[in-house]
Amino acid sequence: MTDLSRRALLGLAAAAFSTQAGAQAPFGSFGNVAVDVSELRAKGLGPYADFVQAALLSETRRLFADRLGGGPTLVVRITGISLNSYAGSGVGGRSSGGRGGAGDNDYLEGEALIVGPGRQILARHPQLSALPASTGGSPYDPLSEQKRTAALAYHYAWWLRRALVGA
Repeated sequence: MTDLSRRALLGLAAAAFSTQAGAQAPFGSFGNVAVDVSELRAKGLGPYADFVQAALLSETRRLFADRLGGGPTLVVRITGISLNSYAGSGVGGRSSGGRGGAGDNDYLEGEALIVGPGRQILARHPQLSALPASTGGSPYDPLSEQKRTAALAYHYAWWLRRALVGA
């Protein structure tokens, strides 16, 4: 296959995979859903990575419930999470290695992989979710970090569903 035909094929696959709201997605259903947080664990986030995995898996399964029952596996691979150190601080930027920017936002970054038989990747969908840090309520609430993470998990899964299968 020539480089031109490879590029054309990849372009067609990308066009088919990136859907407009309400457009028919190439994958109508999924046989299973999994969340991979191995990069968070590798960054030393241990038990917190497990919490992110559980929250995102729960939300993804709930939001894709009507789309489960056959087909390729949906694997959500999380590559980064950043919670602003203080909601309402007005200080810009993110924690080390971040993209900089909006100041009071929390971020969840990763990609969805559609994995077929033999573990081949059929499609990829990178995604970055951002929510105001105040989503978790008061920064003085001892459960603020968990609430903010749960809100990010829901937001990420909601937009993922919209991107992959429409509203």
